[in-house]
Amino acid sequence: MNLSSSEIRRLLTTSDPTAFDELAAEARRLRDAVYGRRVFMRGLIEVSNHCRNNCLYCGIRRDARCRRYRLSVEQIMECCRVGYGLGFRTFVLQGGEDGWFSDEVVCGLVREMKVQYPDCAVTLSLGERGRESFARLREAGADRYLLRHETADARHYAMLHPAEMSFTHRMECLHDLRELGYQVGAGFMVGSPGQTVETLLEDLAFIADFRPEMVGIGPFIPADGTPFEHEPAGSVEATLRLLAIIRILHPQVLLPATTALGTLHPTGRERAVEAGANVVMPNLSPQDTRALYSIYNNKLATGSEAAESVADLRLRMQAIGYEVPVDRGDFKT
Repeated sequence: MNLSSSEIRRLLTTSDPTAFDELAAEARRLRDAVYGRRVFMRGLIEVSNHCRNNCLYCGIRRDARCRRYRLSVEQIMECCRVGYGLGFRTFVLQGGEDGWFSDEVVCGLVREMKVQYPDCAVTLSLGERGRESFARLREAGADRYLLRHETADARHYAMLHPAEMSFTHRMECLHDLRELGYQVGAGFMVGSPGQTVETLLEDLAFIADFRPEMVGIGPFIPADGTPFEHEPAGSVEATLRLLAIIRILHPQVLLPATTALGTLHPTGRERAVEAGANVVMPNLSPQDTRALYSIYNNKLATGSEAAESVADLRLRMQAIGYEVPVDRGDFKT
């Protein structure tokens, strides 16, 4: 199925439920042809909620009145030890743009992870850095880097971010990561303030052209104490529709069933898989810090979102016909 701009516009705006059923069926067919009926796990370690940025939507923005924390290298390695025993073969280090995590610290951490867990992939999601910094982290052994583009429309980007942040620099970072040999993740929020069908079409055109190895999308959820705290949340249904469209535009993509979907709907993860997703990211962070990484209201970090619930996660995926292997889950060309 090839989707033109006019067909995507129709799919984004139609109220016909059968249109989504056909879309999701095609998304599943394409995903299964590449990856089979397998859903890959990544162990999410939220290393810090300190952040130098002041993004208007984020609950850990610089001006947020939240209790701050930062994991030590020893704590992060303990998370990896626990995760490896649970069957995780990809670790994702995610955090705000915290200057404590210098190149020296992160490179040392990545090297230690690679020594202790050579059969595992290391993914970083630590925000914007300079090209030389990205190069050093890659040389240390980092395999993947996740950096949501947030929106492919420069005007919309300016609505979501303070003036000191640059749409141009965000895009330069993504291109630098690609040129340096990372598997690159991009993505955006669905239903963010100011988003329109036109901005979504730009996002989808960017994904089709750039072809990131991973695309993370989830519904916008407001965070208390931010300029957008009273804005409505994004739609679960719209997110599922966009997951299916992204799979059809880019059949090889690794597509997460995000925590935001699980936050807004009790079976959001399963519904995402049935719409074309094939990655889940349970939380491996220490239990006493999970609630502090409050990027939006009521963010889940327990139940099926928790790494300790891998057995339950496998059962839930098996119930809808999928397996969760012990596997790095690499991108397939």
